[in-house]
Amino acid sequence: MTSDALRATSDLAVLGRESDLDVYVQGTGPALLLAHGAGGGIVENFGPVLDDLARDHSIVGPHYPGSGGSPVATGPLDLDVLVDQLVAAAVSRGHETFAVLGESLGTTVAVRAATRHPHRVTGLVLTAGFPVADPVLAFGAQLVRTLGAAGDRDAVARFAFLACASESQLNALSTQEIDAAVAQVRDGMPPGLPDHFDLVSRVDVRADLARIQVPALVVAPLADRLVLPDSSRRLAAGIPGATLLELPGAGHILDADNRATWLHHTRELLATVHSPTM
Repeated sequence: MTSDALRATSDLAVLGRESDLDVYVQGTGPALLLAHGAGGGIVENFGPVLDDLARDHSIVGPHYPGSGGSPVATGPLDLDVLVDQLVAAAVSRGHETFAVLGESLGTTVAVRAATRHPHRVTGLVLTAGFPVADPVLAFGAQLVRTLGAAGDRDAVARFAFLACASESQLNALSTQEIDAAVAQVRDGMPPGLPDHFDLVSRVDVRADLARIQVPALVVAPLADRLVLPDSSRRLAAGIPGATLLELPGAGHILDADNRATWLHHTRELLATVHSPTM
């Protein structure tokens, strides 16, 4: 079978995989496929930069099962199936090629998309990412799953807030402000959160890294206490030609100043990527 025939066969399989995911779309221009984090969503993870990116890009942001308006999965999430669903969301909307922006768990989705669909992915931005869960992240994922199974949403929210905020962010808040922030996290937790963290504990894309052949920007928040900075460094070291951007003081969820720095460097990478729409 020729390479073109293989691609056509692969595309038929991909187009059958979109299912009923809820997909955020905005803007026009070269396509950007967004891959959000565990327990997150497109607005939750990328909200501060969506309007800016949509000025000159077509944003396609599928929500994982159990996030946004996507129904909860009926079984354990599978990385390859999830990747195919995200790619299908872009292809079915007329985008032949696209850069992929992944955050946290979404970095593993982005990496696998680049190796599973290399003729479609033109560039990667990987933020607060990991190739495989280190002991700290694995422990955190297990804790979330255990507390979630027990129905203790408040404890899950407190752990998530503690793990995702930087030390400086926490020190600047009063007890009352922390309680209010935890309540906001709790109220925003999607029903698929335990499934997402189950996937966090199982995913492993270490063997994919050396096969990536597109420009990649790896962003490491140095005050991240959920996904430790060394995980991002391992991503950058394993991807040929990858650029590593370290953000001192940044937590797992980037604050406004660090997100502005992220946007500047992301736009620099996107300027080098040719991703025409159809």
